[in-house]
Amino acid sequence: MNYILFDDHTRVNLLPLTFTRPIAEIRIGILTITEKWNQHLKTQCSFQTEPYLQEKYSLNIADESVFINGSVLPQKSLVKAITSLKANQILLKSSLVVALRTTENNFNPLDIEKYEVVEFEEEIIKIEQPYHIFSLNEVALKLDFDMLTEGRTSAKVHESNTLIAEENIFIEEGAEIICSVLNASKGPIYVGKDAVIMEHSSVRGPVALCTHAELKMGSKIYGATTIGPYCKVGGEVHNSVFFAFSSKAHDGFLGNSVLAEWCNLGADTNTSNLKNNYAEVKLWNYEKERFLKTGLQFCGLIMGDHSKCSINTMFNTGTVVGVFCKYFGSGFPRNFVPSFTWGGAEV
Repeated sequence: MNYILFDDHTRVNLLPLTFTRPIAEIRIGILTITEKWNQHLKTQCSFQTEPYLQEKYSLNIADESVFINGSVLPQKSLVKAITSLKANQILLKSSLVVALRTTENNFNPLDIEKYEVVEFEEEIIKIEQPYHIFSLNEVALKLDFDMLTEGRTSAKVHESNTLIAEENIFIEEGAEIICSVLNASKGPIYVGKDAVIMEHSSVRGPVALCTHAELKMGSKIYGATTIGPYCKVGGEVHNSVFFAFSSKAHDGFLGNSVLAEWCNLGADTNTSNLKNNYAEVKLWNYEKERFLKTGLQFCGLIMGDHSKCSINTMFNTGTVVGVFCKYFGSGFPRNFVPSFTWGGAEV
């Protein structure tokens, strides 16, 4: 069967993270949403996304296809329901289109009336806002951990390390861990192939360190945190997600945050994740072009691809930085930094 992951209306709410990728290419847990579906379906999914992204993220056409909502995370019961769909059936959760099987070359949300409705009764996990990525990361990480480690044996680590709840720790071959503490009593710890945890690091699960990722000496990592492939991280990190190829290599605090790809935080950059008055955090919304309530007391930084900041940058609670920004200078940046910004607080 030909499987296609489509973007729904959620895409606009997930900006700036979806300026440069379909929704399904967001990393949450250990894997991207695409990688999760590929694992469950034993195939390679293609994408129905914005026209300017379609050249990179191709759409494969077939005589018959199953379209799956790219903002929904797979679970065993959901995968079974989707693979059981018959021609011209649509799977709904209340009014949300989860998946459909069709002979059409693309999916138009306005055409759902021509399909036979199948209701999905169980709960689903759906990403609708940037802060859902760190808020739901613990759930997603545990699901990925179970799927990736089922029936497998963890590699051994050097005797200089201290492992707590070792049954919840999985180390891929080639990982290097020296003189560190891994505490998986509160959630699993996954260390990917060729990842490195340097001396005197403390990791408290649930945490995922993906392929070729690196923790610098003395790092303090609290769950639920994901450090994506080839990322370099140091200092103190709490409940944050790094997509891939991004760096926070020096001291400083990052909490309840999402960094996309190719981001860099300069030395001693700090992110506030709690307002001084403990009030609910508001976050910039691209669709409404204003700040909207999140319902969260803790929310730090959302940073789009290829954005970077200089040393000693101080990000206020609930800051959104677009793509390809270069921030430098003294003072707090605005809570919303538009894409392609060059400069400091005065911009």
